[in-house]
Amino acid sequence: MDINRYREICAALPENVKLVAVSKTKPAEDIERLYNTGQRAFGENKAQELKGKHESLPEDIEWHFIGHLQKNKIKYIAPFVTLIHSIDSFSLLEEVDRIAAKNGRVIPCLLQFHIAAEETKFGFSLEECIEMLESPSFKLLNNVEIHGVMGMATFTDDETQVRREFKNLRQIFERLKENFFKESDCFKEVSMGMTHDYGIAIEEGSTMVRIGSAIFGERNYSHSI
Repeated sequence: MDINRYREICAALPENVKLVAVSKTKPAEDIERLYNTGQRAFGENKAQELKGKHESLPEDIEWHFIGHLQKNKIKYIAPFVTLIHSIDSFSLLEEVDRIAAKNGRVIPCLLQFHIAAEETKFGFSLEECIEMLESPSFKLLNNVEIHGVMGMATFTDDETQVRREFKNLRQIFERLKENFFKESDCFKEVSMGMTHDYGIAIEEGSTMVRIGSAIFGERNYSHSI
């Protein structure tokens, strides 16, 4: 882990941009070390691994779920998760709402959009999302709160393409804010940008960047569950 690099990243981030330290596959000791420097928001992509880390690490950590979420795994994180970044279908949002209700919580969520050229990435199209937000069923959800949008750009060296995709996500955010969340103070997050492209993401209006390997080093899958 590179604490000096972490401090450099923090110092360079604008005040309105939150750093989520992506700790997936990393041991609890690494997370605790970064916690002791002042970092509080950590991102994980495996529900059971996240549950285990939550149980063994300080209570005031903000846990962000950033990976593709399977419905049968929601129960592991529903009691404590701070923000789910990866709501990519209405059926998933409904299930989060149902399990949040069982836990007596309102869970903050981001709507994930498919902005990249790669077919392997998940997410709504704008048309699918608008259809969901206009549906009577969406208005019945009481235990989820939409805090903004998330997206991942194409993994490419073509900065023009990456910038175009991030600009698209910001425009989606602005359109949804204007048409569906104008009165919502909590709809304010644009989660975009990772280790290789967060600088461009910030220039295009990101409010939350998810940085892992620049801080923790390359992933170590031996710690995965």
